[in-house]
Parts: sequence; C-alpha cells; structure tokens
Amino acid sequence: MTTSITERQLAMPPDEFRQALMDKGRFYHLYHPFQQAMAKGELTQQQLQGWVANRFYYQLMIPQKDAALLANCDDPRARRRWIQRLLDHDGHEDDSGGIEAWLALGDAVGLSREELVDQRHVLPGVRFAVDAYRHFVATAPWQEGAISSLTELFAPLAHQNRLDTWPTHYPWIDAHGYAYFRKRLSEARRDVEHGLEVALDVCVTAESQQRALNILQFKLDVLWSMLDAMQMAYLLDRPPYHTVTDQAVFHNGV
Repeated sequence: MTTSITERQLAMPPDEFRQALMDKGRFYHLYHPFQQAMAKGELTQQQLQGWVANRFYYQLMIPQKDAALLANCDDPRARRRWIQRLLDHDGHEDDSGGIEAWLALGDAVGLSREELVDQRHVLPGVRFAVDAYRHFVATAPWQEGAISSLTELFAPLAHQNRLDTWPTHYPWIDAHGYAYFRKRLSEARRDVEHGLEVALDVCVTAESQQRALNILQFKLDVLWSMLDAMQMAYLLDRPPYHTVTDQAVFHNGV
C-alpha cells in the first residue's frame, strides 16, 4: 500500500517518534513495586528465587519468539542480523548462551537446574503473559514483532541496577550468577539499534507510529503483568488458589 503525502505530513518526524518510544520507559517494569523492593534489598531469598524461577520461563521463550519472527521474515538481510539473538540465548561456539547463564543465576541463588527446567515454580499469570507475547510475535508481521522487542531500550538500566545493588543487599548470592546481566548489557544495546531501525523505517504515518507505540505498550504490559503475578504470590502471600489449598496445584503434570 502506498503512503500519501498527507499521511506522511501527519506523522511525527523521526527524532520525535524515537523520543515518543523512549518516553514509554516510564512504564518499564523496573519501576514495579516488586522490582523496587528487589533493588532496595527487601526481598527474602525465597522471594528472589521466585523471581529467578519465573523469569527463566521468559528466557526460555525468547529464542522461540525470535525463531517465530524469523519464520515470518522475508528479508534476508534482516534475518542475518536477527539470528544473532537466537545464538545469544541458545549459545554458539565458545559462548554457552543466555539460557545457560540464567541457569547459573539460578544456581547462585540456591535453585537447582532441575527445578528451573521443569518449570515447577512458574506462576499461571507469568506463563499466560509470556505465552501471549510469543503468540503475538508468531502471528504478527515480522516488523511488528521487531518493534515489540523495543523494551530493550530500557533493559541495560535494569541489568546495571542489579549489578549495582545485589552484591550489597544479597551478599549470599554467588558472584558467578551475575554473568547474565553483564552479558546482556552489550547485547541489548546492539539489538535495540536494529529494532529502532525497523521502527523508523516502516512507521512513516501517524497511524503506523501509533501502532508501534501500542505494540511497545503491549510488551510493557507483559513484563508488568509478570511482576503482578509474582507480587501476589511472593510479597502478598496470595499464590494461585491460596483460598482453597496450600499446595502449588497449578500446571501439575501438564
């Protein structure tokens, strides 16, 4: 579909559109009460373990999400760049990858590899939010899937925050667990440049720019909703089905 001159005139200039995307950072999950408590050293070991275990499900889905995007992408140049994200998480050559680094984080906070891999701690609210994200990327045009990744604009701030605060507040965490956060500091900055290029290239009308902002808000909703589920379960002591049982019955045997 061709874009009329009028439609382009109504659109924000590239710098203004980029700033509008950046302004979404005020809704980033770094500012969720659960994350704020984490940064202040207010979490118990069990609560921090709950966060690590639930975020591992998100880590597992990242390469599946990226593989789905690649399957929808008809641009070889874009595929050649995007495939690096799969390698970052699944590993390649001498790099064991982000998933293995997160398993090391689990070990550092006292979780076994088995209990992370079998997903026994994954809350239904977390699972549903992450699955919704994966489904969106699998069914949307690849460019929209790329735009949904733009929460990486704000990710380095979160990773650096953990590197700055955890050693002081949680000295019981083994230092080898911090490799994931260090690894992602540079990877996220590299990845976000590609996502921004895609957004600035395809969003040249007011309608497409608003669509991009809505997609980014959807991804922010996913991350925030994950923490809502963890807040209920670990800080408010109201895990799923707490009114009818003290057993973790969700997803057993599925």
